[in-house]
Amino acid sequence: MAWVLKMDEVIESGLVHDFDASLSGIGQELGAGAYSMSDVLALPIFKQEDSSLPLDDETKHPPFQYVMCAATSPAVKLHDETLTYLNQGQSYEIRMLDNRKMGDVPEITGKLVKSIIRVVFHDRRLQYTEHQQLEGWKWNRPGDRLLDLDIPMSVGIIDTRTNPSQLNAVEFLWDPAKRTSAFIQVHCISTEFTPRKHGGEKGVPFRIQVDTFKQNENGEYTDHLHSASCQIKVFKPKGADRKQKTDREKMEKRAAHEKEKYQPSYDTTVLTECSPWPDTPTAYVNNSPSAAPTFTSPPPSACSVPDSNSSSPNHQGDGIPQASSEQLQPSATIQETQQWLLKNRFSSYARLFSNFLGADLLKLTKEDLVQICGAADGIRLYNALKSRSVRPRLTLYVCREQPAPQGQQPAAGGSDSSSAAPFVYHAIYLEEMVASEVARKLALVFNIPFHQINQVYRQGPTGIHILVSDQMVQNFQDESCFLFSTVKGTLHVYVCLERLES
Repeated sequence: MAWVLKMDEVIESGLVHDFDASLSGIGQELGAGAYSMSDVLALPIFKQEDSSLPLDDETKHPPFQYVMCAATSPAVKLHDETLTYLNQGQSYEIRMLDNRKMGDVPEITGKLVKSIIRVVFHDRRLQYTEHQQLEGWKWNRPGDRLLDLDIPMSVGIIDTRTNPSQLNAVEFLWDPAKRTSAFIQVHCISTEFTPRKHGGEKGVPFRIQVDTFKQNENGEYTDHLHSASCQIKVFKPKGADRKQKTDREKMEKRAAHEKEKYQPSYDTTVLTECSPWPDTPTAYVNNSPSAAPTFTSPPPSACSVPDSNSSSPNHQGDGIPQASSEQLQPSATIQETQQWLLKNRFSSYARLFSNFLGADLLKLTKEDLVQICGAADGIRLYNALKSRSVRPRLTLYVCREQPAPQGQQPAAGGSDSSSAAPFVYHAIYLEEMVASEVARKLALVFNIPFHQINQVYRQGPTGIHILVSDQMVQNFQDESCFLFSTVKGTLHVYVCLERLES
């Protein structure tokens, strides 16, 4: 037995000696002159791992950063999105920061960009019914907006716009090279969209989203650059401060190992990158879809003339009937029905009616559409489906002057006094009592480029030419008859209207 124990000691001592000998060489091999870090990293295994890592140049670098000056909640777990409490109606600063590196997005250097700030629902369930929710809020609080800009406090923003049909969005231009801060006010509270009124902490969360666009080749701000958003809850005045204090006190009472599961509260909220809001931005030169086109007195070449079919689904551009081409047919396929919805500015309901044929949509009653789309858009969709056009404010009948024997003139009744061949009159329907509307409708009816029409005259007493102004159009008698003639110059066309007595 003693011999066995001795053998174990010899073996153990030998193993210890061998292990010490193997360790004694480690310090010498990894000495200053043995290996260098570059030699180690040059090994194939390190080369393979390094190649799979993204390079700094390949990582996405956002061009902008938006920071809201409001503290985040301390009661948010790690790896969850931050949550910020806001007071209803209080102004909060959003700093618009240029985050570009040298050479990034050079096409906006020295130019303005457009940003749209929205307050939207965070819950996907409410996002699908957003229009109905906002319409209900609008009915309960007429004249109010969900989101406003505090313009006196804001810095660096230019040409602010608010659309009456979009109560939850504001937009403006700004220069990335200059200090820019937009102060926003949220007027809705989170509990206004819950079926039961539990109080601020039980309300639905919102999102503040910023979408930024650059100019396209036509000078319109429609090319998307960057989007970011953050999660918020809105309380009645002073309610956000009390909720922040309550969360802080709850976190202080937790054990140390429990606190590690939560992220700290930050003084500001950094908006994180997200997908752009699905609404397609309209041209900034005329971004109110419900507004009728207006024109000023400078030459027409300085004005942007919208398509006659784009201002309203019921808009009749000229005397040519268009109801048949714009009316939804019962035989329309799903794709044709979707195209009709987009053409008539019902794009927000395209997903809702994605499986509807033309016959399915036409079967819906007015009450059905109001329940689905809300009061405003429901009535508008019903009128569009039934092809109810807006009654024009003024109707004019115009006939092109034709070569005729001296002293012969087309009669007001529409036929020649000495010939059976009738003179054809075109009906022009004016929805706006302005001279530029007369010029545009005449250009459409008689196939004249609108930008070439320099002036429109009316022949007055003793054959004098009187410039047609907005005030003159407003004094036209309804269903007046005119004789239309043109005088072509080198670059422009001069239009003359001669009144025919009835």
